Amino acid sequence: MTIFSKNRWHGSAIRLPKTTFGAFVLLFWTWWALLAVFRAFPEIDIYFSRLFFVAVDCDATAAAGSICGGFPYRDSGNFDLLRTIFLRLPYVVAIVMAWKFIECYQQHGATFNAERARKLKVALGTLLIGPVLLVNVILKEHWGRPRPLQTDIFGGPLHFAEAGSLAGKCVSNCSFVSGEAASAGWLLCLLLFVPKSLRYAIVPPVVMISILTPAMRLSFGAHYLSDVMLGWLSSIVIFAALLALTESQQGQKNSEI
Repeated sequence: MTIFSKNRWHGSAIRLPKTTFGAFVLLFWTWWALLAVFRAFPEIDIYFSRLFFVAVDCDATAAAGSICGGFPYRDSGNFDLLRTIFLRLPYVVAIVMAWKFIECYQQHGATFNAERARKLKVALGTLLIGPVLLVNVILKEHWGRPRPLQTDIFGGPLHFAEAGSLAGKCVSNCSFVSGEAASAGWLLCLLLFVPKSLRYAIVPPVVMISILTPAMRLSFGAHYLSDVMLGWLSSIVIFAALLALTESQQGQKNSEI
């Protein structure tokens, strides 16, 4: 399967990866390049979070030099409802896919759809390795980066920590990276498997959800821009890796026949 192909821009050829493995390599190094940029210029994260922070005058009980205020989108009932729906949607989709996966392996011989089984393996494997294991079990629990609303820049008790830094004092369920953004990136990956006949109906809402989910986490003060971008992209990197791996295995099987 080819994810990228040769394109042209202003008359000059832009050579993009022609194989899924090439796409994985490009995405992998893009992830690390973005992390390096956010580490080198932490003011990018602070700037974008400040766009959603509304400062207010502190009352008489506040300590001198305190910063008072909040992220008003966080208190919006409509946005909170959307956030709940978007949070649960990937796992509802995953349950349906797991059921289809089991159903697929109940077929034998000529009725077994090997290509469908491969796609389901890639999709479910990406969710488990990416949003579940890498993001929620490893990064968010051990990297210690405080969320924006937890930092003293926005009235919280903790100091700001750069993207990827282990110096943060957050204890659990921390900011680096966003689990919900990773799940939203996973949903976007599934569009590669959508039949042509359904693309006009499915692609627009999925793209919208995939973009709105990380945007809301940023606006709520729950994550920095780097958290949502790197979380979102992490699922796409893992998806490309698994897709390339299964294609390689399939190619080896075909050559043995």
